[in-house]
Amino acid sequence: MAKHKIYTMSFASVYPHYIKKAEKKGRTKEEVDEIIRWLTGYSQGELETQLENQTDFETFFHEAPQLNPSRTLIKGVICGVRVEDIEETTMQEIRYMDKLIDELARGKSMEKILRK
Repeated sequence: MAKHKIYTMSFASVYPHYIKKAEKKGRTKEEVDEIIRWLTGYSQGELETQLENQTDFETFFHEAPQLNPSRTLIKGVICGVRVEDIEETTMQEIRYMDKLIDELARGKSMEKILRK
């Protein structure tokens, strides 16, 4: 079976859309980066290296230093599908990130977004 197209897309090509979505709602690039670092365990420098290297989504999540164990607390619907019900691991990680960015754009506090 062929891989989903998003797996081979570079994370850097989607990243500006995350920032634009957040900034349209009065949030910041720093908050987007904090969410990504919380989810993946990348440091800011490592995140910037992944962006510079045009790393694809599959590699981005596969090489993540420490996927946050609290990410399983992320619940809800994204693109009509419940994130907690997605069986394919990489797709679920991508949708976790999408859900967190949506929560940021909807005005949720960072404390709630980061499941503290």
